[in-house]
Amino acid sequence: MLDALLHYELLPQLAILIPLAFTAGLVDAAVGGGGLILVPGLFATLPRELPAMLMGTNKFAAMMGTASATWRYTRRVKLDWHILLPSAAAAFAGAYLGARAIHWLPADLIRPLVIVLLAAMLAYTWFKPEFGTVDAGRPLTRRDLYTGLAIGAAIGFYDGFFGPGTGSFLIFLFVRCFHFDFLRASASAKIVNLATNAASLVFFIPAGMVLFALAIPMAIANIAGAQVGSRLALAGGSARVRQLFLVLACVLLAKLCWDTFLK
Repeated sequence: MLDALLHYELLPQLAILIPLAFTAGLVDAAVGGGGLILVPGLFATLPRELPAMLMGTNKFAAMMGTASATWRYTRRVKLDWHILLPSAAAAFAGAYLGARAIHWLPADLIRPLVIVLLAAMLAYTWFKPEFGTVDAGRPLTRRDLYTGLAIGAAIGFYDGFFGPGTGSFLIFLFVRCFHFDFLRASASAKIVNLATNAASLVFFIPAGMVLFALAIPMAIANIAGAQVGSRLALAGGSARVRQLFLVLACVLLAKLCWDTFLK
């Protein structure tokens, strides 16, 4: 493994991918959306590799960064584990099923629906400036538990099947359904996103669809970026996370529209 990591032929790719992995980790830790940076970078840098190989490599690096950000958030932000752990378990199962569904349904069928949902989510957040700025701090109920299970299963399936905007949808739903502020919602989303990444790797690693010679250095860079991103989010509070959320949602919406209607 060490020889592979140090192989000189990988240096040009690593020179590009390590900075991208760091940036992706920073953005993802703050508000999600690291895949918007790292996945196109992988496809551009390694155009001859199988898409599944590149996705597996991305998931490996992203999961390490997400785990690192989660560790920092759990030390500073109050999290409702009795809701989040069942939600994460449902998300793991949903992501597993979503990955299976790729074989029967083309992802392009869901893209227009995602655009509509993302546009509605963006408009709702944009025109309600008080949305997610204050945490209600209310005790969560059994009904909230069922809501969390439904959110986890649905977003997990989406992440396994299609993927773009998973973190943004999770943050929005946690604010809307549980009345969290954006900082607490972002921290909570990391727990569920960690489960969906792990479910994906259950497929990718046994299938040999992870380029570890690239994935391990990228994971280290992603962890470093995640530490910086989570620190910035914690320092800026919910107002900063909300601003970043709106920027990311706009970028994601523009990219999906380009891929669907103009590309």
